[in-house]
Amino acid sequence: MSATPPKFDLSTPQGRRLAEKDYLWWGDHAFLRKLVKNRHWVDGRLMRGNQPSPAQLAELKAQGIKTIINLRGGDGSFSLLERDACERLGLTLVDHVVTSREVPTRARVLGAKTLFERIEYPAFMHCKSGADRAGLMSVLYAHFQLGQPIAEAMKQLSWKYLHAKVGKTGVLDYMFERYLAEGEAKGLSFLDWVNSESYDPAAIKADFRAGWWGSLLTEKILRRE
Repeated sequence: MSATPPKFDLSTPQGRRLAEKDYLWWGDHAFLRKLVKNRHWVDGRLMRGNQPSPAQLAELKAQGIKTIINLRGGDGSFSLLERDACERLGLTLVDHVVTSREVPTRARVLGAKTLFERIEYPAFMHCKSGADRAGLMSVLYAHFQLGQPIAEAMKQLSWKYLHAKVGKTGVLDYMFERYLAEGEAKGLSFLDWVNSESYDPAAIKADFRAGWWGSLLTEKILRRE
């Protein structure tokens, strides 16, 4: 039995209209992204940004993009429309789910390294806003693929990309800061640190403290996913 909600059955005109309406308005707030795409090239092969609409996926295809990396996962209207559009456009869609308020598991970090090694470029990588999860993965790309030290790669997590370090999403910055203080300080590479017993995502998150006003910004005002 299909897990797709009947109202979002894209094989019917009514289902497609309902999916597009849900995606555009309160289901995924795509109307906000019509004006702010938050797109940036990490280098000449990888672009990061927010959730693209089917029309924007066609634009990316026209720019030469071959692979779409979806960091959100899910089966909502945004995901159904994205999969449908990628199939029609001949774009390869790859899911690699990460979160914005959790320290990534060891498997997710290592999976990101493998992902960047095997996909076809140029690629476009997105979460919902293009700020937090896209920032985390861009740090990993800059480190694993471009050879940038973590301190330099962390520039991918900044307000330039609408990332708010001061809220709960700041746990992503904190994870890398812990490496600089505990791993790099001992001469460990980032990968060696992640593979060591010192890398404990639950403990690292437990040690993190978000400022109250930062949490108000990310949770109530920006309502980050």
